Amino acid sequence: MPKLKTHRGANKRFKVTGSGKVRRSKAYKSHILTKKTRKRKRNLRKGDLVFKGEVKTIKAMLPYSF
Repeated sequence: MPKLKTHRGANKRFKVTGSGKVRRSKAYKSHILTKKTRKRKRNLRKGDLVFKGEVKTIKAMLPYSF
């Protein structure tokens, strides 16, 4: 059976933690930052976990990340 290919876009956006959860970074932090509050920009820096319903799909795109 041939090797599975990793989805390159997903590989750049998601990382799998040691316990098997999927980490992501938050959106809306790239431009038009002047109108966003200091608190909002600070909270956008923090990572977050992917919604439980999407984990199976993302793990299928990252076959060798476990």
